[in-house]
Amino acid sequence: MLPLTLPAHCRLLPLLALVLFTRPAWAQHPTLSRDTSFTVYSAYSKAKKQYPDISVARPPMPAAVRARTDIVYCSPNGHSLKLDVFYPKPKRRQQLPAVLLVHGGGWRSGDRSQHVPLAQQLAARGFVAVTAEYRLSPEAPYPAAVQDLKAALRWMRANARSYALDTARIAVWGFSAGGQLAALVGTTNQDPLYEAGTCFRSRSSSVQAIIDVDGILAFIHPESGEGDDSRSLSAATQWLGSSKQARPELWQQASALSHLGPATPPILFINSGVDRMHAGRDDARRQLAALGIYSEAQRFPDAPHPFPLFNPWFTPTLEYTVAFLRRVFGQP
Repeated sequence: MLPLTLPAHCRLLPLLALVLFTRPAWAQHPTLSRDTSFTVYSAYSKAKKQYPDISVARPPMPAAVRARTDIVYCSPNGHSLKLDVFYPKPKRRQQLPAVLLVHGGGWRSGDRSQHVPLAQQLAARGFVAVTAEYRLSPEAPYPAAVQDLKAALRWMRANARSYALDTARIAVWGFSAGGQLAALVGTTNQDPLYEAGTCFRSRSSSVQAIIDVDGILAFIHPESGEGDDSRSLSAATQWLGSSKQARPELWQQASALSHLGPATPPILFINSGVDRMHAGRDDARRQLAALGIYSEAQRFPDAPHPFPLFNPWFTPTLEYTVAFLRRVFGQP
């Protein structure tokens, strides 16, 4: 486990109260009651009981990073989905690799602000980093979230010139449910099931790399804990709109493990010590190896599930991400 040398909590609490209780305006839909069961603050409050020395990762935005926020990228069924772009000033004629970051929250909660700190740091390292909103399960079940994220990727290509974005080097990064979505988005390149709506349909939604941070690869798997509806409907059942007993084929379809093939891009897995959060990872790595596709796994065995949101794991998560992307994309 990494050393936990951090500021005392008493100096952090006023800042946390200001930052974490602020409700991001862009994440709201005018006709829905927002599910706030997963926020950075709620995750921090729970995790600090076991890890009292952690702190929320909120490094200052690097001076060289530019930002454009609250950009509407698509409006399915009247919901204006928004994204934020963080990018460095490119050198002349430079084309920068890009990363789409996908938040977690059990497919029903969370918002894109969770990964703004990571996006800013990626931009400082020479990447165009995009944090995107997507429709959650209270509004639209599977496969809407996947379709939204693919629309965001098409938007990125349609607007590549504005950010010196290299359309041949785009990765998708996701945490928790966002990791599951990132893996599914990246393993279904050119699959018509997940292409919907009219937003930038002339552009490709394919990605050239995947970073899955504690997101499951298979819903129906010996390692998976998803789909236990014995006490209440599980998050996965709510998102998929049916129990795994009633429609197992749907649960398999929504699993990235079911879509691996010769066209699958390289994948980085970054995991906590919670084994069920990477169900299917080892099977996926064996299949990728057999296909000659590069994969890499990094693990923080003593870390809680929401580790990428907190110090001391934020910086090594960033470093693993940057090192992997530079390996598969080359230097920005």
